[in-house]
Amino acid sequence: MRTVPPEQWEQHHNDGMTFSPLGDDERALLAEHAPAPERGRALEVGCGAGELAAHLAEIGYQVDAVDLADAALLRARVGHPGAEVRWLRLDIEHHDPAPLGDAPYDLVVFRLSVAFVHDRTRVLHALSRRLGAGGTLMVITPVAAHTPAERRHIALDEEEITALSCGWQSVQRLAAGEMAVLVLRGPCADTVAVERELPPPGPAAIGAVAVVTDRSGRVLLGYSRDGMWELPGGKTAGGESFEAAAVRELAEETGLHAAEADATVLMMLTDDSHGVPRLTAVVRVARWSGTLANPEADKFVRWEWHELDGLSRLGPLFTPAAQALDAVWPGVIPRPPAARAYPHEAEQPAVPGESAEAARRREVMAQAVIDAGWALSAEVRSALRSVPRHRFAPEAGLADAYHHDLALITRRDELSRATSSVSAVWLQADMLENARLRPGAAVLEVGSGGYNAALIAHVVGPTGRVVTVDLDPFVVERTRRFTAETGIRNIVAVRGDGALGAPAAAVPRGGFDAIIVTYNAWDIAPAWREQLAEGGHLVVPLEVHGYTRAITLKRRGEELVARGWTYCGFIRDAGALGRTTPEAMLADGELRLRFEDGPGGDTAGLDGALRGARHEVLTGVTVARGESFETLQLYLATVLHQQGFCRLAKDRKVDTGIADIPPGADAAALLGKASLAYLTYTPTAPGTAPDGTVEFAVHSYGQAGSALAERLAGAVRVWDDQARAHGYPELTIHPAGTPDTALPDGHRIDKPGSCLAFHWHPPAPAPGPAASTPGNFSPRITT
Repeated sequence: MRTVPPEQWEQHHNDGMTFSPLGDDERALLAEHAPAPERGRALEVGCGAGELAAHLAEIGYQVDAVDLADAALLRARVGHPGAEVRWLRLDIEHHDPAPLGDAPYDLVVFRLSVAFVHDRTRVLHALSRRLGAGGTLMVITPVAAHTPAERRHIALDEEEITALSCGWQSVQRLAAGEMAVLVLRGPCADTVAVERELPPPGPAAIGAVAVVTDRSGRVLLGYSRDGMWELPGGKTAGGESFEAAAVRELAEETGLHAAEADATVLMMLTDDSHGVPRLTAVVRVARWSGTLANPEADKFVRWEWHELDGLSRLGPLFTPAAQALDAVWPGVIPRPPAARAYPHEAEQPAVPGESAEAARRREVMAQAVIDAGWALSAEVRSALRSVPRHRFAPEAGLADAYHHDLALITRRDELSRATSSVSAVWLQADMLENARLRPGAAVLEVGSGGYNAALIAHVVGPTGRVVTVDLDPFVVERTRRFTAETGIRNIVAVRGDGALGAPAAAVPRGGFDAIIVTYNAWDIAPAWREQLAEGGHLVVPLEVHGYTRAITLKRRGEELVARGWTYCGFIRDAGALGRTTPEAMLADGELRLRFEDGPGGDTAGLDGALRGARHEVLTGVTVARGESFETLQLYLATVLHQQGFCRLAKDRKVDTGIADIPPGADAAALLGKASLAYLTYTPTAPGTAPDGTVEFAVHSYGQAGSALAERLAGAVRVWDDQARAHGYPELTIHPAGTPDTALPDGHRIDKPGSCLAFHWHPPAPAPGPAASTPGNFSPRITT
């Protein structure tokens, strides 16, 4: 393939060079395989003089047409003055695609242009992620076998066409005259690790692979004549170091040159190929020079730079390459083949590189968080604008990585439940602000992942220190790799149960200045208080009856005093202080009661009660559309804690109408003897309140249901009358077993590691006699 510089394309169009006209067979194939849906959107890449773009607009598409030459766009506008086409100057391979926006396309077309794109697979796969559901990517290209030798550069041979089809779930090969037409549909298929047909010769295979990235952070891979993607690499020569072998193979296979000093062995991987033991050194190359070429054309079809988030949808990938990529960026390859890994002790050099799109999206993300008021300090604002979030979630696309309100799931268990994530950035910024970080501070992060630790490290600066602890060795290794890649040196990632705090040797004299917990904690670990400096701040997403708030706590001797609350939700604690919530299934599984802060209650007879009459009590308390009532949940959970408080949840898929709760949601509830009451809402009468206003109501069942309903409705009314306007309560957290005489007035919840004392403003009235038969609940529920 011959790369044509932009100035040559300008001259080409200024000279009025002609193109092969759009044929009737091409029009027919478009009509058959990509008919325009209502308000369908199409993108033509390399539109030239605009004939195809104008045709797409004529058949009903809203069309974006891009070309890298101004002269081409001028010809298109002049030649098709009435076409409803948005003509855009854009080099789809090298430029930030910001002009395209983020709206999905139904059709993307390359006509006579794909041969001039170097990183074709990367570009096509990137555009595939811009397709809406059922979208189509179509490539129309001359075929080398039907093209004169002097024009070979405009065509693709059969191996190149096969490579172009790589990684797609649906591929149709059609013909328009002597041109090939590929109809590609996705999303792209999962990457599959493969071996060569012939086993490596000899008693063992010993080699090295070079992991090289460009200035945009893309990794170099070659499509081999064996029909798979590979890293540069090969066997070591006699007496040759792994570093030397990697840079030699890089030069021989790609034409790029690196100094041995810029190559570092990160890890040794061992497995076997066809029963032959294999040892592979993973060598990270930090710097290189030269121009990418294909010196060994007998072995490789071409070399391309690939986005990390596209590696999971690449198609066939040579097994050692899959293992090496996963070693450098854990998680980017789905289900990599097993290999024993032996990390090397050498310090990994920082490797820079990001695209203009990443920098643009990071600034937009940061500004959104700042404008919303979550980042007030100059230090946190600088961290948001500086730390490359996408490098800590390389499997995510840039649009997701830099969405200010999106948590990125980075680890799932065997049941596909999320076990690790990069939290929404507005929440991370809020927690950093509430931790009152300052340059030079020592901070413990409980629950790792990399990005949040990197934000903290940026705020505390080079004289500060961050210790991040996680239970999952995969997450710890991932954090170490990503922080090393980005050059952050003041983060120490260690494996351990966060409930135990940091290892003793890592705790600074006097304790940490701040501790930030990044998972839902059911209890306050004593180690957190013990390892926190006097006057330091603990920010923890704490569950109270399952309602989570990120609470900022300041240490005052043996007490932790609440200084701030943020409504939030995280992945639950999987460590020693985690909790499996007792549940009771009701109504053939349609409903379940959850006892988040207490033992399971007695539900005998409740199934029968639920099939009886339903009693309703209106509270008279309303809430308008968009109005927050987040303190109501916590108020009920604390005030009614000793009165049978629980939560009633409804199955997402089953709805017989037995309970008026949205499917998948849950409601505050009170449990009595064969009786139940739960909180719901009902629309207000038309004309009595603004549209969207609802009134809280209580539904109840069973002989004691009406009394339970009155109790729950009464608590809602007291919240509205006395607590609603005052926000969150005072909260102090004390060591477990603290006697009542040592606690402030209010309501207590006891947990294994701590005692929580809540004091509402004004003080909430004490509940009256329990409506249920005495004996179902102890006066103080100790969990």
